Amino acid sequence: MIITVKCFATLKPFEPQDAAAYTAPDGVTVGGLMDHLGIPRDEVKIMFINNKHTTIDATIHDGDRVGLFPAVGGG
Repeated sequence: MIITVKCFATLKPFEPQDAAAYTAPDGVTVGGLMDHLGIPRDEVKIMFINNKHTTIDATIHDGDRVGLFPAVGGG
């Protein structure tokens, strides 16, 4: 299946080159996608599918847009 993957801030280095049309395994969860991309699960604090907040166990479907954010810190 083809999805869009967007990694933000410190997760940007994990974003695949073909992020706009990334081939992901059918039935993959958000956590499974993070594993596939080599992103440590404890690094991701906020997850979105199609601009809606989601969980690590949510299943991704063909055509979905996935956004991954690290914890936000400030000073």
